[in-house]
Amino acid sequence: MNAQPQATPRQSTPWHVVIIGGGFAGLWATRALARAPVRVSLVDRGNHHLFQPLLYQVATAGLSAPDIAAPLRHILRGQRNVTVLMGDVVAIDTAGKTLRFAEGEALGDSTLDHGTLSYDLLLIASGSTHAYFGHDGWALDAPGLKTLDDALEIRRRILTAFERAEAEADPVARAAWLTFAVVGGGPTGVELAGTLAEIARHTLRGEFRRIDPASARILLLEAGKRVLSTFPESLSHKARASLQRLGVEVRTGVAVTSIDAQGVVLGDNESIAARTVLWAAGVAASPLARSLEVPLDRVGRVFVAPDLSVPGHPGIFVAGDLATVRGENGKPVPGVAPAAKQMGTHVARAIRARLAGKPAPAFRYRDHGNLATIGRRAGVVDLGRLRLSGALAWWFWLAAHIFFLIGFRNRLVVLIDWAWAYWSYRRNARIIVGNTRESGTPR
Repeated sequence: MNAQPQATPRQSTPWHVVIIGGGFAGLWATRALARAPVRVSLVDRGNHHLFQPLLYQVATAGLSAPDIAAPLRHILRGQRNVTVLMGDVVAIDTAGKTLRFAEGEALGDSTLDHGTLSYDLLLIASGSTHAYFGHDGWALDAPGLKTLDDALEIRRRILTAFERAEAEADPVARAAWLTFAVVGGGPTGVELAGTLAEIARHTLRGEFRRIDPASARILLLEAGKRVLSTFPESLSHKARASLQRLGVEVRTGVAVTSIDAQGVVLGDNESIAARTVLWAAGVAASPLARSLEVPLDRVGRVFVAPDLSVPGHPGIFVAGDLATVRGENGKPVPGVAPAAKQMGTHVARAIRARLAGKPAPAFRYRDHGNLATIGRRAGVVDLGRLRLSGALAWWFWLAAHIFFLIGFRNRLVVLIDWAWAYWSYRRNARIIVGNTRESGTPR
């Protein structure tokens, strides 16, 4: 077992704290260390912090990428003990306390030596990725939604499908272009399906001459018994009813057994021709966790100690979607933004305790509830004893998401865009850019 580092008055240089990931956990930990006597290196493969709860809005042309993202350097410009590094960490040497970066990356920091970065304390908050349950080949035909690149790719597919349908003379082929299948009935799948229905029924009305966008078929496919399974059953039923009122075909208790460029096949060998398939059915932890050579759960998350450190490696912490930890009620802490923020802040508190030579406190998760939006003036909110649905839940969801966006500009722009969309049903980001990639072709 590695010895726990101890801070002493004779220590000539401050500890070097390296944080992998500029998401909610990583950024909140970095900010909470603003006045700590440490050097912080925040490493991320991108240059921005992303507000993931609104990523589906970029995918469905409601918002532009800069509306929900901000450069990490800009966010942290006033924090003098932080160095932001853009790079892809591919391995962790726990014995040598170094990180190895992807070959060929030169990050230009004095602490780097031949593509490695040393640390005294490490926080791994690299998040999660898509999980296709052993069918990784499905990713070509059913993109998931985790990054801005994913959102822009999904937006291209959705908008291109209507363009292809307009140009298609064969009614069977046209129907396939106008069929959209969303796999997974969690919050992301519900939000995608509901918004797709609104785009087809309202946003695109009157803009095409050979097709009626309102005839588009939107399917939400969920293998479980109900959509939004983490919500109370009453809210789950209300969400399903709201989706159906929008024209979404909700299919529960059906497992997808095959996906290709032509569509999906369900468990009872039912084939559905759908040229646009979107994946919202599962996540897997960042593969970086395997470098630690410690026990992982079934989706690759690290079992952490009560203070969020890694058992056997007290100088390493894990937070966010990469950590598996149970709350005081014995239930696993969910992989949501509020939990990640709380974990990041807690790790900073634990580091401060180490500096003071005190034991690190145990992490306590405060559940602030679940929110999901289904469409215009339709949502569900679970705050424990208080449960909301319909228009009131939608307004609550809207206010909460604007409040938690980073930056006054982002809040203002999103508020204006949503107000415009509310009154006009218009979506301002309906531009197809880059190389259009149809289903089944590599990126």
